[in-house]
Amino acid sequence: MTAAPEIHIAFAPELALFVPRGRRSGATPATTDGVSTLGHVVESLGVPLTEVGALVVDGREVPVSHLPAAGESVEVRAVERPQRVPGAPLRFLLDVHLGTLARRLRLLGVDTAYESTDIGDPALAARSAAEQRVMLSRDRGLLRRRELWAGAFVYSTSSEEQLRDVLDRFRPELRPWTRCTACNGLLREATKEEVSGQLEGGTQRSYDVFAQCRECGRAYWKGAHHEQLEAIVERALSMRTHES
Repeated sequence: MTAAPEIHIAFAPELALFVPRGRRSGATPATTDGVSTLGHVVESLGVPLTEVGALVVDGREVPVSHLPAAGESVEVRAVERPQRVPGAPLRFLLDVHLGTLARRLRLLGVDTAYESTDIGDPALAARSAAEQRVMLSRDRGLLRRRELWAGAFVYSTSSEEQLRDVLDRFRPELRPWTRCTACNGLLREATKEEVSGQLEGGTQRSYDVFAQCRECGRAYWKGAHHEQLEAIVERALSMRTHES
């Protein structure tokens, strides 16, 4: 019986979250079956390919379809930042667990679709492919689905850190105050008369500048929470200034 090929594989420190503790420093041996691609081997060790940048075998970069041979040394690098997504204009799709992140991305004018109910991994992956959206999720199984157009793991459970990470990784164009945080539709200027049906008496008397979503009709004005929202926008724009 022929022995299964053994390779030595080293993961970038940024990928330590995904790999067993014993593989977090330096190259460690891994047994392959002789028929699986390197991409499959990497995923079988816990790392979604959405988080993998270059795969380097004995000093040369190879595709995920590379078939590992016995004795090869493999370096698994993290995705380079900023990450460039080919094809369609950059836009996102978020799963049911990332509602706050979705609203904050929309606040910044980033095209962000969001599923407020759990429609299941197959449907999310299909929508990502159909609409060419980057799937953002903390579900590693979802990010391993082959039909995804593109995807990225959301590393933090803090909504503020999540936003910072997505902005750092993808550097989307920011156009604050242009999208509806409820449905992702584009906003337009509106008169008080046009949105009067959504205003209570105090708002009617206190505010004169309004916007309205072209899709769902929701009205917006600089209300009680505006300072908090303004702070989120200012932090995002400041981060962009420091990057350039």
